[in-house]
Amino acid sequence: MTDQGISRRRLLGALGAAGLGAGFTHGAAAQHEGHDAHAMAPAGAAPQAPPATATARPAQPTGAYTPVRTPNGWTLPHRVRDGAKEFHLVAEEVEHEFAPGSRARCWGYNGGTPGPTLEAVEGDRVRIYVTNRLPEATSVHWHGILLPSGMDGVSGLNQAAIAPGETYVYEFTLRQHGTHLYHPHADEMTQMALGLMGFFIIHPRGGEPEPIDRDYAILLHNWALHPGTWRPDPSVMTEFDLWSFNSKVFPATEPLVAASGERVRLRFGNLSMWNHPIHLHGHQYLVTGSDGGRWPRALWRPEVTEIVGVGQTRDIEFVAAPGDWALHCHMSHHTMNAMGHGVPNPIGVDQRGVATEVRKLLPGFMPMGGNGMSEHGRHVAMGMMPGPENTLPMMSGSGPYGPVEMGGMFTVLKVRDGLARGDFRDPGWYAARREQTARRVSDNPDFGAPVRRPDGAA
Repeated sequence: MTDQGISRRRLLGALGAAGLGAGFTHGAAAQHEGHDAHAMAPAGAAPQAPPATATARPAQPTGAYTPVRTPNGWTLPHRVRDGAKEFHLVAEEVEHEFAPGSRARCWGYNGGTPGPTLEAVEGDRVRIYVTNRLPEATSVHWHGILLPSGMDGVSGLNQAAIAPGETYVYEFTLRQHGTHLYHPHADEMTQMALGLMGFFIIHPRGGEPEPIDRDYAILLHNWALHPGTWRPDPSVMTEFDLWSFNSKVFPATEPLVAASGERVRLRFGNLSMWNHPIHLHGHQYLVTGSDGGRWPRALWRPEVTEIVGVGQTRDIEFVAAPGDWALHCHMSHHTMNAMGHGVPNPIGVDQRGVATEVRKLLPGFMPMGGNGMSEHGRHVAMGMMPGPENTLPMMSGSGPYGPVEMGGMFTVLKVRDGLARGDFRDPGWYAARREQTARRVSDNPDFGAPVRRPDGAA
């Protein structure tokens, strides 16, 4: 059974019968349920033929895999010596930019945070050198990976800590596949809060049963970069200022790019202090794996929002449908930048007289939030209202129709017909047909005759 020709009803029946046909996702649903997502085209253009959804292809040969792409990041090269794949990580202080206008002194690996993604294949022998250029001792824990106890990386328990200036080596054979992580287990409250973490992706030795066309890895993290400061605060437990995808916040998050009909996998790892319900617009995806590897088909389940718990990884897969689709954490404060807390609520308050009096003491003062917070974000983003130094506006970024008014854990999946495989360039904004775009039909607030709730209703 292929992705083509499977209806939603048949999918649900198949899922109930040991998961057969669970490779189905949004692309096929759009065609067979009349959603017409594939018919979108720039205004005035001739109708496009619906592109084929991902069709069944032979399994990949042994040891073959689609390389993972880490948006705003990179994959660490290796060399093979004495039968092992060798990697070299360097823990060091780095200057990191969350988005233009906000930089901080963080800690990372090989020049950045998150550290580079490590990729290998189940059955490989790996040898990983770790050099410590931090001002304090560190270690590296290989999160979720099966290995000898002495290689597990907990300072004082499994090894002596790696002192500043020292290099240690970890060596083990990979006995599993899946989405894994690496991070310190030495003063981890400080070291993880400052950005020391990365992905360790292990591909199955036998290849994928349904080959993946595009494979993305996104690390979820939080930062207490208080307004006007330049170094994250490691003492904060819940009241964070920035929430990031791969240590970037919107609008600096790199878009995810795919061709219509391609099978896409998104791997999420969570090393933050909160759980994150990750929501993708326009698609019903399948949750197919974790740090336990790609699950058996009978365990795959359709979702549109999946919670990635602290310390967990989750893999989702879908067939890409054309358009620009939001991808974000569904905790609303996690899609804002410079998130302040404990601020008085001014919504509904007429502040015009107050502003006049306050400006006598504070020239340039501008009231905020009387009609919601978007006015504040727009004023700061447009330079009409100065914000604290080295601090982003809470909401920023622009789309083809105006301000996006998002930040933090937010990015865009950009799917286009006919995109060449391996082309990850930003294709620009999607142009939908006018009849498939929400539009204004009246400026009258009393338009129509809306049904009101009956008097006395709860």
